[in-house]
Amino acid sequence: MDIFYHPHMDREIESLIERIHPPRVCIDNDSCRECTVVKVDSANKHGILLEMVQVLTDLDLIISRSYISSDGGWFMDVFHVTDQAGKKLTDETLMLHIQQELCNTRRKGDTSSDENDETTSEPYGCEGPHSLQNTALEMTGLDRPGLLSELAAVLADLGCTVTSGMAWTHNDRAACIIYVEDALKAGPIKDPIRLRHVQEQLQNVVEAHGDIGERKSVRLRNLAAGRTHTERRLHQLMYADRDYESCRACHGESSGEHKKGCDGTHVSVNRCKDKGYWVVNVRSRDRPKLLFDTVCVLTDLHYVVFHAAIRSKSSMADQEYFIKHEIGGSCLDEESERQKLILCLIAAIERRVSHVRLIPPTIKGLRVDIRTKNRMGLLSNVTRVFRENGLSVSRVEIGTQGDKAVGSFFVTDCSGQEVNPNIAELVRQECGGTVVTDHKSPYRVPKSSSSSLSVMDETTNNLVANPIVSIGNMLWSQIERLSGSFGSIRS
Repeated sequence: MDIFYHPHMDREIESLIERIHPPRVCIDNDSCRECTVVKVDSANKHGILLEMVQVLTDLDLIISRSYISSDGGWFMDVFHVTDQAGKKLTDETLMLHIQQELCNTRRKGDTSSDENDETTSEPYGCEGPHSLQNTALEMTGLDRPGLLSELAAVLADLGCTVTSGMAWTHNDRAACIIYVEDALKAGPIKDPIRLRHVQEQLQNVVEAHGDIGERKSVRLRNLAAGRTHTERRLHQLMYADRDYESCRACHGESSGEHKKGCDGTHVSVNRCKDKGYWVVNVRSRDRPKLLFDTVCVLTDLHYVVFHAAIRSKSSMADQEYFIKHEIGGSCLDEESERQKLILCLIAAIERRVSHVRLIPPTIKGLRVDIRTKNRMGLLSNVTRVFRENGLSVSRVEIGTQGDKAVGSFFVTDCSGQEVNPNIAELVRQECGGTVVTDHKSPYRVPKSSSSSLSVMDETTNNLVANPIVSIGNMLWSQIERLSGSFGSIRS
């Protein structure tokens, strides 16, 4: 039986193919000495590659190598994965969970790039940012000192409890998704009048220091079960905010050739006339979730990946994709479209490490991991401590596990100096728990994940500050110093 792939196949035909050709997942710990090999065979479907990469990255697994083929109606993929310590997977429960989740990607709806899409994948072992009934705040705009702190303060003043959220900044643009509940009724904000009032107050914060005509967006809405994956949605928000327009591509190298010692992001797009593909080559520093971020952009720009090879060596990663546009045509024949794709890929790679300089480690910051009893106003209190002590936050990830609040704040000193480790003690005094600071474990890729939460003693409230390597724009830092009691979100 021949299966012909179309990006928007009729659901009934897709269901028939699923029954005839159910997905097969094999997790192999024998064929490779250094990693676990995950093999997936499945009937093809629009967006399936992103969904499978999303399953693995949500489990904080490191993908060091991958081979992808989906030309025609069949999808075949091989992932070489390790845990955060660089070890093979040995937890039988985890491996069974991976098999189940990868098989479930066939039964999930199409993951659209439209902003109204509401599909998700729950993280393993954590309630995270995807609880079933929450009110979601989506904000984009110009990054400025104190923005996150002010938003959190308004939410607390209006009786909203923050259950989880993420915030990124890139090229002086900020985006955040914060999930909130009504503190009085313990659930989403259902009253449309109250919902509108909260949104208006948040809009006032975003617009307070903005120029007329400046790009900004504040949206507060209720989401039912199964909505857009939070990190993918952040990519979509920043793309809609056109943060990629300020990216700069590395020039002077042909495809596959790069200047010795250059660790910048290199992207090339070339035509493969024999097969009708466009070949995208990406070379960048390796880090966790790199594959997810790249595939995210290709999917949301409506490109279909037919073949791909991804490999990492030492601190560098090489990705090669053979793509076509899902609606046909040859839009990449236009130089402007090729440049847009290049800049969008660079932006996607940079967003997680915005204002972070991996090497050399000339300026150090702190990663502050918090685990304490959740309560209304906690985010406001923590960010206020950072703001009052002249620190900027390069990225934020917060969530809940039971009645505990867990989160990571990546902070740097506004003037470019090393962060005073006493900041961890100040935060501990504000939210409770104990503090551990460590300046001997600088942020490194790919072995450590900058996006995962530290594992801490369940019986105590712990606040752990781990150093990262980061740098900020010095002029921006001095301006922020002069901003009085304000700090900045740098996510």
